[in-house]
Amino acid sequence: METKAYGSWSSPVDAALAAAHDGTPDWVGFVGGEPWWTEPRPAEGGRRTLVRGDTRESVLPAPWNVRSRVIEYGGHPWDGAVPVDGGGPLLVFVHFDDQRLYRYEPGGEPRPLTPPGPRWAEPRLLLDRGEVWCVLEESTGDGPSDVRRVPAAVPLDGSAADDRAAVRELTVERHRFVTGPRLSPDGRRAAWLAWDHPRMPWDGTELLVGEVGDDGRLHAVRTVAGGPRESVAQVEWAADGRLLYASDRDGWWNLYRDGVSPRPSGREDPRLASLCPRAEEFAGPLWRLGSRWFAPLADGLIAVVHGRGPTVLGVLDPETGEVADTAGPWAEFAPTLAVHGTRVVAVGAGPRTAPEVVELDTASGRARVVGTPHHDPVDPAYYSEPQVRTFAGPGGREVHAYVHPPRNPGHTAPEGELPPYVIWAHGGPTSRAPLVLDLAIAYFTSRGIGVAEVDYGGSTGYGREYRERLREQWGVVDVEDCAAVALALAEEGSADRARLAIRGGSAGGWTTAASLTGTGVYACGTIAYPVLDLVGWGAGETHDFESQYLESLIGPRAEVPERYAERSPSEQVDRLTAPFLLLQGLDDVICPPAQCERFLARLDGRAVPHAYLTFAGEGHGFRRAETLVRALEAELALYAQVFGLDVSGIPALELVK
Repeated sequence: METKAYGSWSSPVDAALAAAHDGTPDWVGFVGGEPWWTEPRPAEGGRRTLVRGDTRESVLPAPWNVRSRVIEYGGHPWDGAVPVDGGGPLLVFVHFDDQRLYRYEPGGEPRPLTPPGPRWAEPRLLLDRGEVWCVLEESTGDGPSDVRRVPAAVPLDGSAADDRAAVRELTVERHRFVTGPRLSPDGRRAAWLAWDHPRMPWDGTELLVGEVGDDGRLHAVRTVAGGPRESVAQVEWAADGRLLYASDRDGWWNLYRDGVSPRPSGREDPRLASLCPRAEEFAGPLWRLGSRWFAPLADGLIAVVHGRGPTVLGVLDPETGEVADTAGPWAEFAPTLAVHGTRVVAVGAGPRTAPEVVELDTASGRARVVGTPHHDPVDPAYYSEPQVRTFAGPGGREVHAYVHPPRNPGHTAPEGELPPYVIWAHGGPTSRAPLVLDLAIAYFTSRGIGVAEVDYGGSTGYGREYRERLREQWGVVDVEDCAAVALALAEEGSADRARLAIRGGSAGGWTTAASLTGTGVYACGTIAYPVLDLVGWGAGETHDFESQYLESLIGPRAEVPERYAERSPSEQVDRLTAPFLLLQGLDDVICPPAQCERFLARLDGRAVPHAYLTFAGEGHGFRRAETLVRALEAELALYAQVFGLDVSGIPALELVK
């Protein structure tokens, strides 16, 4: 074993390897009895393809890209079925480049079902009706918030491909945001979620139910749950026609059943029942339309993704409230589920397992991998062993984090040396860090640089009270909690106090920039596609979905306008002394390049070492292999310069002043 300084260890985990394993399978579904899903292709321009379970091969060749842009973060982009009269599967999907809905039968060519212009998400094939029910989003003007959304029906015969009038809107427009309608088993009712500005869906949503009329539209629409302070995250119909939904009305996203139906004993259920009241989450933040944390099975059981922090896959018996969890190496399951008979398909991962498509047979309790099986590209001895930690923040408040110490089987550090550490601030900010194997983390830890992922106050997974710590405190609580973890690691002797860094993308980029301008904790930082100027970002510079997000994160603009400037890193550049790397996609409409450009213009002449790298063709979050490689190598190069590390084989990073 070679003795060498932390951060200078040689490692087989290079940036190209990390980039090749970036992304995760997603949006699972059954076509007939066969599981299908989408997969990333970083080496193919970052597109997502549709994969068929029996062959595990891509169904659609490049350049077809199965991905929706509704609310910019997108939603479930495809559906499939096998016609009862025989033949092969029939698929519908959203193509990213033009956002049109297409019909496809393997062996043929995709044919458009919708005209250019509108966007679509959550398509549901209704073969007996000869149409697809989905969410329609279309512009009404030139501004980013000139947009409307409504549940809609698209004919399967292609008659709407050149005729917008052939699309039937299912409801009178009444809400700013909607999810895809779920049709009841008897076909007489539909249920969906809706909300309006300034609320985000984790603040409060309404669960709506409408009657399907003879004209194929939804009438007598009524609200059955939710409100300004109750977030209903998902709704489904049970096989017996009762509603199932996830609500945080009691402080946690738990499952509820609404409806009266006789039990086998002859007694009736109450009108509303909490199926498994626990201090844990059975749902999460609705960043993407069609996210699915639970799925009812035909036998009355319910497949659930649940947990406190990390989430596991289980099967809930709604009559007893008992949950049987799936055995296996998976510590984290994504909010995508599909069911067929007694089978459940999901996407699971763990600290030493990359995301896999997992099938659970609820009859036997056995789980197996049916897609993207994990293969270690290097000896797993190079993976760090994450520690699930809870730190004390200001005032003694709990701060949750995953700590990944340096690990390399071929190296050790000189006696008495402490490792550099990088604090990772997740995006959102209403989100959290997943407890999964991430080769981008191994890229640093296998070189002797520790990583700590912080679920700062405001993160999901720990109940509404924890989530709302960030209300009107963005740029304060997140910054304080990240600093508390960094300083605690130094104080306990796990990290070198002089070599602490912070990094993050999107909202994590905001926290990174706010930390560099607002604290003296860090020696440097990496800021990716960030929010930097609240005054501009919250006033027409971002997309419609988040255009009023700051009303809760910062405060009502009409009441506290000065806070928007006071909190903005772009207004605090005089406090910035630490070197930094700034990464930005030029096609980003969520956090546009103008944010970075104004920040750098205000920094001009202040002699702060920095580098600014931009990437054409990249939006909010990087997807192309070449971009991922360059970004990782540039980040390591920054730490090498600032921390005095001996690294080789990566391009030099020029820091300008």
